[in-house]
Amino acid sequence: MSTPWTDQVGPDNALPEYPRPQLTRPRWRNLNGLWDYAGGAQRPTRTDERILVPYPPESALSGIRRHDDHMLYRREFAVPRDWSGDRVLLHFGAVDQRAEVSVNGREVAVHEGGCTAFSADITDALRPGRRQELVVAVEDRNERGPHPVGKQRDDPGGILYTGASGIWQTVWLEPVPEQHITSLAIVPDVPGGGFELTARTAGPGALRVQAVVTDADGREVARATGPADRPLRLPVGPPRLWSPDDPHLYDFTVRLLDDAAPVDEVGSYAGLRSVQLVADARGRPRLGLNGRILFQHGPLDQGYWPDGIHTAPTDEALRSDLEQTKRLGFNTVRKHVKVEPARWYHWADRLGLLVWQDMPSLPIDLADEPGSNPPPGPEARAHFRAEQLDLVDQLRNSPSVVVWVPFNEGWGEFGTAAIAELVRAADPTRLIDISSGVNCCYSLPDTGAGDIYDDHTYVGPGRPEVTGGRASVDGEYGGLGLAEEGHLWPGETNAYEMTTSRAELTRRYGEVSRELLDAVRDRGISAAIYTQLTDVENEVNGLLTYDRRVLKPDPATTRAHNRAVIEEGTP
Repeated sequence: MSTPWTDQVGPDNALPEYPRPQLTRPRWRNLNGLWDYAGGAQRPTRTDERILVPYPPESALSGIRRHDDHMLYRREFAVPRDWSGDRVLLHFGAVDQRAEVSVNGREVAVHEGGCTAFSADITDALRPGRRQELVVAVEDRNERGPHPVGKQRDDPGGILYTGASGIWQTVWLEPVPEQHITSLAIVPDVPGGGFELTARTAGPGALRVQAVVTDADGREVARATGPADRPLRLPVGPPRLWSPDDPHLYDFTVRLLDDAAPVDEVGSYAGLRSVQLVADARGRPRLGLNGRILFQHGPLDQGYWPDGIHTAPTDEALRSDLEQTKRLGFNTVRKHVKVEPARWYHWADRLGLLVWQDMPSLPIDLADEPGSNPPPGPEARAHFRAEQLDLVDQLRNSPSVVVWVPFNEGWGEFGTAAIAELVRAADPTRLIDISSGVNCCYSLPDTGAGDIYDDHTYVGPGRPEVTGGRASVDGEYGGLGLAEEGHLWPGETNAYEMTTSRAELTRRYGEVSRELLDAVRDRGISAAIYTQLTDVENEVNGLLTYDRRVLKPDPATTRAHNRAVIEEGTP
């Protein structure tokens, strides 16, 4: 099955865009394209196929179209001559699940976890001359391994889907000076009218950092200088706050100084906004943005593609899903048990969508009866904690991300209150929905942890009461299905409730939306997540078909219902 962007993909233009919009440098080299490849049940020692990176081997776009437990990637690359004297960094957007990376036969990195980025300084492994060899050995056993997998399965069906193994995000090179900025932590401070910025650095010497903030028109609004690896205060008054209706972003230029001379410079951006619980007129806790109640309404977005599985065919395709979400009148999107490339969050930041970010879940056998699944073992728990913390750190600068969702319906759930404390300590600036769907399925008993009580009811909507100090939300509802002939994945279709035509789907969406509006009015619900944005494989309860070629319900009617719900829930 193709999408409107499938035919735009080729060896010379496989995701050519700069992959890290919140830490930019002008010089870089993309290593996407055709690589040598081999795979199988055992670890291969030589490559005899070709694969298009960064599309996972299971995908049509990769050219392989199968799952391999063990994968071997190989390619040669050249270091540009004008990088002489610089350190050379090798970056991977994501490799699922365990990657061993070597350059010219020298191991430079070992990374476990399929959803977060990692890097290696390969300078000392480079050899004289322009030709260098890069080899990546990967192991991915889907749900048979001890890593978070989300909905990836060896035998997909129902609400579980095809796995996406190996390299599935951009691979790239970057030259940096010996003393350089490794990352930025930009914390918005709405009461203080500005930002707190910490530039993390590498290399010898006690250096200083200069940060300059400019508005969209290029006008400088703040400047500060101070010690590296220490917070800098950057007031930008009068501040312009980021919101879905006004996704205003400030641009940052950050320089690393040795004495007064710059030795490194990076670009970034940030939005000035705050996230908190706000009491309504009846004293009930509600979700708030910038100190005011804002009802958060959006689709469940699983981020699967028929041609690339976990990897969107193009950057335009990645952006298009978010543009459709805005077009339909939503202000929120729940990224469901999957992590996207950095550019997806970049587009959410720029288009103005609030993001609820799920942590990919540990494996669970959904064929078992609730309560019969054994708890995850020590190794799986350790991987989950590490990846959750890496995810928080990786996305901490994105203004669109407002809620962390560590567990969904009890899949691989453990130590619920302790995980809430772990996430809170890592990021006290966002809200925590510790157990989405705590009322159902495999969820452990409600601990009362986090900021949100999350109900899943199909078709629903649910009508949870606001109790205690947490906001109450419909974390999943809907699931209205329509099978559009000519746009279906092979196999038997399924949905929570089937309709027979676009007109019937539009009518039923309106009925469910009116019931949701009543629940918002009567119960003080703070948010609602509709299942779902697109069909995924045999699940046909998407507003869009899996190939993104058909928007099923009438868009104007759907938008009117969504805006009415948001307005009702936003006093």
